[in-house]
Amino acid sequence: MVNLEWYRTFKAIYKTGTLTGAADALFISQPGVSLHLGSLETYVGYKLFDRTGRKMIPTERGKILFNAISEPLSKLEEAEKNFQRSIEKHTPTISVGMCFETFQTTLEQYVSTLPFNLIISFGEYPEMLDQLDKGILDLIITPKKGSSPNIEHEAFSSEQIVLVGGKDVDLVAFNKVLKSKDAEQIEAWLMNEKWYGTTGDMEHLFQFWTLNFGHKPKFRPNYIVPNLNSIIRCLKGGTGLAVVPDFLCKNEIDGGEVQLIWQGKKKLENILYFGCRKKTNYQSEIEHIKGLFRQVMGK
Repeated sequence: MVNLEWYRTFKAIYKTGTLTGAADALFISQPGVSLHLGSLETYVGYKLFDRTGRKMIPTERGKILFNAISEPLSKLEEAEKNFQRSIEKHTPTISVGMCFETFQTTLEQYVSTLPFNLIISFGEYPEMLDQLDKGILDLIITPKKGSSPNIEHEAFSSEQIVLVGGKDVDLVAFNKVLKSKDAEQIEAWLMNEKWYGTTGDMEHLFQFWTLNFGHKPKFRPNYIVPNLNSIIRCLKGGTGLAVVPDFLCKNEIDGGEVQLIWQGKKKLENILYFGCRKKTNYQSEIEHIKGLFRQVMGK
């Protein structure tokens, strides 16, 4: 089935004469416009535009298609606007991407207070950057910057990746081994403990281990759980080790339920960024969400 957005994009290209103009009119990226056009041309089975320099010249079949869909599409767009006015009272819908743990720790507590509609999306960072560029997401929270010229990144906080453990882990014994500064002894002590990991993302453990010991860990965690917040809850049982971002367990460490075991020989830090398109219709809503994150993360 054809996607209605393909027709909307086709109409914008026809009206503006360029991919850039269509992207500006629709508030999506130029690659997103190209993707929609390519998908529509594949669907109908023929070219809709001749690309002459930067200009998009409609083919004869493109003109026929435009004449066929222009008026119905305009009526549908008008009906959409009237529907939003009468039913949704202009309440905008914002799509935000971030990792599951970040959502639970920061934004989840404020969802019911938001004066606009919200869709939360979880996924890998490269996927979220791509969806942001294509106009599927409006805002992402990410430790990785993309390269698209349509996206701007704003640093707002940082996370330190640390080694934490249950309250029953013998921290005195570990500190004694740590004072030896013998990497092999330190590694052996750590490998003798029980470890927690997650099903999807072991990057924190790999980065921490490589920075401190020069190679990836030579063991698999004993317990694989769904996410990082699950690890924190399990560590409150008293035993075990894990490598996690510090902000996820700050309250548990302050409360004595979890121990900060080691920050590493060198601090492993990630800068956290807001990512959004440079042109958006939802600037005030995006700023509202940014404010909540700054409030929770204290920066």
